[in-house]
Amino acid sequence: MSSDENPLFQLFWTFAVISLFAVGGANAAIPEMHRIAVDVHHWMDDKQFADIFAIAQLSPGPNVLIVTLIGYAVAGVAGALVSTVAMCGPTAALAYFVSRWLTHPREARWPAIVRAALVPLSIGLMAASALILTQASDNTIPALLITLGAAIVASTTKLNPLWLLLVGACLGFAGILG
Repeated sequence: MSSDENPLFQLFWTFAVISLFAVGGANAAIPEMHRIAVDVHHWMDDKQFADIFAIAQLSPGPNVLIVTLIGYAVAGVAGALVSTVAMCGPTAALAYFVSRWLTHPREARWPAIVRAALVPLSIGLMAASALILTQASDNTIPALLITLGAAIVASTTKLNPLWLLLVGACLGFAGILG
């Protein structure tokens, strides 16, 4: 696409395509969203993307809010609406037709096969998302150490992740995270 194309069309096309590959939810598509928003279209820089991701995660509602915020940053309210519809519409239609197909008795073994294949794919995509966000937001050694510490605590304890977010917010507010 050329740079003089309509940003609403670019948003729609981008997120309609991404939606079909967002196995595991919108967070699984974060690396591709980052690549397109930061590297391809230059809609924002790494810090703005990381900030948008943080706001989307802290906001109540589904994790697809990041798409809405990217659309808003690019083209205001119209961009937010177009991006959200583009991210949700194709996936909802695909899910509807696949679920109808998988419920036929002659396809009884397919649901288990599909689930078995999608679980590792989803985990890998979410791990890639974590890596992209770490690279985009951890520009100092203390920030990287805090991210690694939070990841270890989150994966090895039953501590509510909101406590980790609160500690991170306090450290950021104090200026420790740069």
